[in-house]
Amino acid sequence: MHEFRYKRNYLYCEDLKVIDLVKKFGSPLYVYSYKTILDHYLKLKSAFKEIDPIICYSVKANSNLAILKLLVKEGAGLDIVSGGELFRAIKVGCPAERIVYASVGKTDKEIEEAIKRRILFFNVESLSELENINRISQILNRITNVAIRINPDVEPKTHKFITTGKITNKFGIDFESAYKILNMHKRFAYLNICGLHIHIGSQITETTPYIYAISKMVKFIQKLKKEAINLKYLNIGGGLGIIYDKEKPQTAKEFADKILPLLKRTGLKIIMEPGRFIVGNAGILVTKVLYIKSTLKKKFIIVDSGMNDLIRPALYDAYHKILPLHITDSKLSKVDIVGPICESADFFAKDRVMPEVKEADFLAIMGTGAYGFSMSSNYNSRPRPAEVLVKKNRVYLIREREKYNDLIDKEIVPGFLKRWRR
Repeated sequence: MHEFRYKRNYLYCEDLKVIDLVKKFGSPLYVYSYKTILDHYLKLKSAFKEIDPIICYSVKANSNLAILKLLVKEGAGLDIVSGGELFRAIKVGCPAERIVYASVGKTDKEIEEAIKRRILFFNVESLSELENINRISQILNRITNVAIRINPDVEPKTHKFITTGKITNKFGIDFESAYKILNMHKRFAYLNICGLHIHIGSQITETTPYIYAISKMVKFIQKLKKEAINLKYLNIGGGLGIIYDKEKPQTAKEFADKILPLLKRTGLKIIMEPGRFIVGNAGILVTKVLYIKSTLKKKFIIVDSGMNDLIRPALYDAYHKILPLHITDSKLSKVDIVGPICESADFFAKDRVMPEVKEADFLAIMGTGAYGFSMSSNYNSRPRPAEVLVKKNRVYLIREREKYNDLIDKEIVPGFLKRWRR
């Protein structure tokens, strides 16, 4: 599933020893494997080649320009959710006809910019948004493509914070309301309602929820066709799960084999929005052991990376494997692996059985290519890590480590405070 393996007791990324990368670029450090990213994208492309879908990588998973450029060069489109992600898509030269734009809260400025760029379409999440896009399109005198995001009321087995297809979630429009909207499409003179969109959640390891959701969509599309409401696209979203611990997610081929018959029945051009599936296992976060602290009830390994660098364990109680960069014949012990942030939620593992490590050793937090750096922050005024991309036996710095000056670069002290004296 990825290109991080032990060779002669040292952890390697492709053909480079990870410990050498840390010596060169410092810690904490995000390390990505070029081959893993490319392989996972091509696996999806191959599995669905029969219908030749537009594969729009989900930028929110990992928005580094180098990773976006890598995928766009291979023919991927981009799934964006903000003006900032549109800016990134433009920077890497993604063709506008391969950009789709979701989000429940698009601003006027974001909508206007995307219309001017002539993106493929907006995934529209409410009647109010539809009316607003029509209004802005009229001002710009442009006909804008949109797809209606359907909330299919399907609950996948995933964390409650990353399920998006239940009727109680903020995302999408129910079937009945969508039907009414599609029947009054003439009211929106500056819109071309050309597709439907679903996205039922993230880190979904079973095919059943997709089958259930897509089956509902097939019936809905057939109903629309009978009433001469013809569409061009069906966007099935993303959400394919990966292996963090003991999960057994479907492979790209297994997933394709099960849903292709349904997709063919729609007669529409299919769009997919994978993110985690492509980059999740392509990245690790390397962190240094600062202190080892034993109390009456716990043993803590305190590292130099914190929840500001990787928030998934604190936010979702997410599990990430943690491996030493160098394997030794040390005994095992139960530990908590924690960071330096002033929050009790600042942990990467609790009661984890680990080999003995020493202060100044390094650990690799696995499976952090998705929603790692992209969700990082400067909490506690901590500069964010550097990012590097490994391709075979070469390493490329793709984001410099932040410095303290970066933390205050946009801050302004008013003049009256500068003149203040005690």
